[in-house]
This record gives sequence, C-alpha cells and structure tokens, in this order.
Amino acid sequence: MKPDSAQPPHPSTDAKGSRRVVYAAVGANLAIAVCKFIAAAATGSAAMLAEGVHSIVDTGNELLLLLGMRRSNRPADPSHPFGYGKVLYFWALIVAVSLFSLGGGVSIYHGILTLPHPPKLENPGWNYAVLLAAAVFEGYSWNVSRLELNKRRRAGESLWTTMRRSKDPAVFTILVEDSAALIGISVALLGIWLGHLLNNPFIDPAASIVIGLVLVAAAMVLAYETGSLLVGESIDREQIALLRKLLEEDPSIDRVDRLLTMQLGPAQALLTASVRFRQDMHISEVEQAMERLERKISSQCPTIQHIFFESSSLGVNAGRTRRR
Repeated sequence: MKPDSAQPPHPSTDAKGSRRVVYAAVGANLAIAVCKFIAAAATGSAAMLAEGVHSIVDTGNELLLLLGMRRSNRPADPSHPFGYGKVLYFWALIVAVSLFSLGGGVSIYHGILTLPHPPKLENPGWNYAVLLAAAVFEGYSWNVSRLELNKRRRAGESLWTTMRRSKDPAVFTILVEDSAALIGISVALLGIWLGHLLNNPFIDPAASIVIGLVLVAAAMVLAYETGSLLVGESIDREQIALLRKLLEEDPSIDRVDRLLTMQLGPAQALLTASVRFRQDMHISEVEQAMERLERKISSQCPTIQHIFFESSSLGVNAGRTRRR
C-alpha cells in the first residue's frame, strides 16, 4: 500500500479507522478464545490453555480500549480545560499491565505448574484445527491493524518506525497484541507437534512458558510507548519542523525563539510558540497576524487544537484555543 503523503489525514478519519481495528480484533479474539478452551478441555494441552487465556485477555483489553476511546471524546470542561484525550492513554497503559500480568504471568505460571507432571496429550487433531483457525482469525485482525497503520506511514518509513511515531495506542496496541498472538500460535503448534513426535510431554508446558515470555515482551513494548504518551510527549519532529518553517516564513514575524508542543490525545495537541513580531506592528496588527497564523496551522496540522503565542518584543501573551 502506498504510504501516507505529506498532508496529514483529518483526525476524524483516523478515529474511524482506529475503531474499525478494535472492533475487528474483539470479534476475532472472542471467537478464538472459545475454540481454544474447547480444544484445551478435550486434549489437556497446557499450551492450548495458555493460548485461550491469552485470547480472553486480548478481548478484555480491546474492550478497555473501546472504553478509553469513548471517554476520551468527552468535551472539555472547567476541571479539564484541555479535554479528556489522555484518558485513552491511561486505559492503553492498563491494557499493557493486563497483558503482562493476566496474559504473560498466567501463561508462565501455568507452564511452570504443569512442567513437573505434564498431562498426557490426546486428540492432537483438535489442537491443530483450532490453532490453524486461530491463525486465520488473528491474521485477519493483524492485517486490519497493519493496513490502518500503513495509511499513516510516510515515504520510506518502516512499519516499526510508524508504530513508534504513532500517537494512537488503539492501532499500535492491536498490532503488537496480534503479532504476539501469531508468535504464540506458532510456538503452541511447534510445541504440540514436537511433543507428539518425540513422545515427550514436557515440551508442551515448556511451550506455555515461552508463550508467556512473548506476552511479557509485548506488554513491555506497549507500556513504554503508552507511558511516554501519558506523561506528555511532544508531536513528532517533522511536524515541529513544519510549524517552525510556517512561522519563520510569515512576514509579520522577525524570529521564532521556541516551540513547545504536547500531545493531548490521538487527535489533539497543544502548541506554545515564543516568537518576536516586527517591532513596527501595532497590537491590532499582531492580533490579525495571530489569526492568520492560526488558520495556516489549522490547515497544515489539524491535530493542533490549542495554540498560544508569546511575543518577546511587544510583551504580549496571547492564547487561542481552537475547538471542533
């Protein structure tokens, strides 16, 4: 798919795509979890049980993301003048903690508990059928998130870089979770196959431990990314460079001293621009210049909804907030 052009997509377009990704993941993981638990009960496979727990955790996590997306859309009020956009980052961090403890922790614990006295595996055909079906569903969900993230890619940018740059945890969380799920399915298939091939029941619980470690690694990646957004991450460098160029090229500005930005949600950001207006300008002209600059910023960076100017030459501090 062709990567994103230089013009950023409208925030509402991104929001619709994010919800589509989460809905696809909820449906896929719920169906997979039911199939995995049925197969685990029929075969006694620890790896299959670990995979079932993983799918249930993923389903719950995606419901938490939907809750966060819903609550983050609440309008600003006196107690939260910049809105509730960061609520989504909070719930995304909870998802990472859940994946670490309920996903990775339970899988590792169950594998260690079963390892000394592993049950005899029966009916491996159940496991193979369910895991192959799970791979299809997880692959579909993974591809939906990949395609959505791919829409936001820039020319020459890798998918990993796009994920690291993304300010929307709903999309990259699903991508990371589904990637871990596909790896876990592969490990479970390999563990079950080797266990029967070598007639070694210890391989299956060992596979459960490996699956748990994969989930822990995925959770740590998500915790790092969402934690950075929660504490107050700036917009990406390319956008900051674009804003600086836009301001420096305006005839009313002599110098741009400093630009401070903060991401307030996937579709919201704050900008404080410390600039020096021309000294021959009157206050009314400065007001007109700020209105013109606001329109330029709105067209080039639609996610910036709170704009503040600090003028070092006129002693003027002006703030403007643009709401949708």
